[in-house]
Amino acid sequence: MTNPSSYPTGPTPYPTAPTPYRTVPPPDPTGHPYHRLDRATGRHRWWRAWVGTLLLAVTYFVLILVLFGVTHGLGTALGAPELPDGGVDLGPLGNTAMELVSLAIALPLVLLATLWPARRRAGTVTSVTGRLRTGWLGRCLLAGLLPLLLLTVTAFLLPGDSGESDTWVGWRSFLAALAVLAVLVPLQAAAEEYVFRGWLTQAVGAFVRSPWFAVLPQAVLFAAAHGWGTRWGFLGLLVNGLVAGLLTIRTGGLEAAIALHVLNNLLAFGASAAVVDGLSSDETAADAPWPLALAAIATDLLYAAIVLWLARRHKPQRLSAPAMPPTPYPEYPGPARTA
Repeated sequence: MTNPSSYPTGPTPYPTAPTPYRTVPPPDPTGHPYHRLDRATGRHRWWRAWVGTLLLAVTYFVLILVLFGVTHGLGTALGAPELPDGGVDLGPLGNTAMELVSLAIALPLVLLATLWPARRRAGTVTSVTGRLRTGWLGRCLLAGLLPLLLLTVTAFLLPGDSGESDTWVGWRSFLAALAVLAVLVPLQAAAEEYVFRGWLTQAVGAFVRSPWFAVLPQAVLFAAAHGWGTRWGFLGLLVNGLVAGLLTIRTGGLEAAIALHVLNNLLAFGASAAVVDGLSSDETAADAPWPLALAAIATDLLYAAIVLWLARRHKPQRLSAPAMPPTPYPEYPGPARTA
């Protein structure tokens, strides 16, 4: 005989909702400044920035070797003379073009590293809006014209090396050089900004909140990447990296930094292309004497003041849009009970 006490005496408990599956943490519902965009997706992991930086460096090194091999093969086939470093001499303009291309190839690598392993939209390395703000870029280009023109005039007025050529190269050579520079310099300058003010700033910003701590490492690496010339030249590049980095965070994107870099390099390369053997010089901003370095620092600060004034007037977006919270599960009523 069955014991009656073994039957349940109360209603059978039914679950009121299914057990949710484990998911990644939801994105933060608040907006983030530029250097903290890696935290905006909810996919941040401590290893992503490290792995992305390593893959970026290794891939860039491999592409440089490939570019060097292709250039050497073409130059040898064309009978070009060999340079002391083992490369081929393509002439002042050809060598300058290859140097610019070797830097520009870093741009697509940064975008790919943002997609993976950072696992966020490639546009988030451009600005907090996820795209290049062309209107704001145009304003920054206009803001940089006067300071950079003053720097160029100052550079011509300062006493230079007596061994430097000041012979006009001629209109045909000058215009040909300008055409090449107009295409390649913006890509080269943008690539450097995407690497230093973009990827590296956001990689550090994934771990620190302070914009200063996010900006300082990339500024030091940016100055070191130009080689060690003079102390004043290094200081000038360090200030340039700090100004460009802080403007990036203050305005929410790379546009201000790209505009400054593009104008500075176009004017510098254009001035070199105007004289015989000007493009053959291997000097960089790291080799600047103290008067020119101080003039460059004053130019950067003047440009920053103009951009910040424009930012107060036009108010470019500084924070990413708040992420929408995940849609909750609908309540599960369970099966209907019968009497």
